[in-house]
Amino acid sequence: MKKLFAYFAVIGMLSLGSTAVMAQDEAAPAAEPQATEEVVAAEQPAADVAEAEEEEVGIHKELKIKFVEGGVGWMLPVLLCIIIGLAIAIERIIYLSMADTNTKKLLSKVEDALNNGGVEAAKEVCRNTRGPVASIFYQGFERYDEGVDVMEKSVVSYGSVQMGQLESGLTWISLFIALAPMLGFMGTVVGMIQAFDQIQAMGDISPTAVAGGIKVALLTTVFGLIAAVILQIFYNYLVNKIDGIVNKMEDASISLMDIIVKYKAKH
Repeated sequence: MKKLFAYFAVIGMLSLGSTAVMAQDEAAPAAEPQATEEVVAAEQPAADVAEAEEEEVGIHKELKIKFVEGGVGWMLPVLLCIIIGLAIAIERIIYLSMADTNTKKLLSKVEDALNNGGVEAAKEVCRNTRGPVASIFYQGFERYDEGVDVMEKSVVSYGSVQMGQLESGLTWISLFIALAPMLGFMGTVVGMIQAFDQIQAMGDISPTAVAGGIKVALLTTVFGLIAAVILQIFYNYLVNKIDGIVNKMEDASISLMDIIVKYKAKH
């Protein structure tokens, strides 16, 4: 609309005469670019939004294209590695989050129950508390009548069992971390072999044929490394989480044995 008004102004000024026409010839080129700049400025935000949306869609489309170009036969196993690995990692994160308990609060409840209601009350507290620490405490109280030494051995032994349950699934994640880049490298080697086969069949080095084969080969490596990096981050987080829970288990077990010794000394 602004551009249309500018055109009307130019036509009106041209009708004033030769003098006005000469003046208008100097002013019109300046008026028209100004109106054009205003229109462009008004349309620029909408253009930026459309460009951003197109870029976002373009990224997903580009990933799909690269996935297909890398060869479904090699890219699909890499994709399965990261999907299964992430599924196991998420399950482990949920399990460890539920296994992590407030050991100080649990020890306080166990001590109060033991002093007020005896061993059975302490066992009831452990039975109603989720997590490996409460399970270890319960197994220890099950051997209370057999002496402190037997109870301590029971706590240590069952602590090893609980630690094994916490680490369950990590071997599969580590397998996929190693397997994903290996599959990618294998696809790279196969792609290079295919590129050299094309060169041999053509009897001459064609940049197009060589570049295509090398491109396919490198795509499998890139996707394999990306999968390994993502799974490695989750693996390190899980290992750190398990180490923290195990340390709490060991400290709580030592504190429990101190509570038991004090209780036996009173009774």
